[in-house]
Amino acid sequence: MKKIIYYVATSLDGYIAGPNEDISKFVAQGEGVQQYLADLQQFKTVIMGRSTYEFGYKFGLPAGQPAYPHMQHYIFSDKLSFEDAHEKVQVVKPEVNTIERIRESSETDIYLCGGGIFAGWLLENQLIDVLKLKINPVILGGGTPLFGKSNASVKGSVVETKLYSDGLQINTYQVKY
Repeated sequence: MKKIIYYVATSLDGYIAGPNEDISKFVAQGEGVQQYLADLQQFKTVIMGRSTYEFGYKFGLPAGQPAYPHMQHYIFSDKLSFEDAHEKVQVVKPEVNTIERIRESSETDIYLCGGGIFAGWLLENQLIDVLKLKINPVILGGGTPLFGKSNASVKGSVVETKLYSDGLQINTYQVKY
């Protein structure tokens, strides 16, 4: 079965965005970012929550279009709908059996693009297999937590750590439920 990999930028204090969804303090270019972009090419399937998808609108993403043109998109939401969605964009209900169907049908491991609330729900349902954290050398002091309001407690084992000259560190953890 394909793995769900939560590959996300985070601050030292565990936020994937600062107050008001501010990501301007995160490293935006350099070796670590280039590694992240290269790594995304291995995925053919992406899952995300509604807020994460709509966050893309701020950067010019048209509603109903894929944020990652080479990936099949599953946006988990009870509220979102599009009149004319691209064939690679599907809105689905947040249900565990939907995740299992996506795992079975995906050609590759699955990129969990976020966000915090959706990732927290997945963690609580023991559905995240790997954490790949792009740790930015900044303390944001508030914002969107890595796992939303989840109180799930799990262990992880370090698989790989890479430090880049731009200050970014990419740590990979196997999640152990």
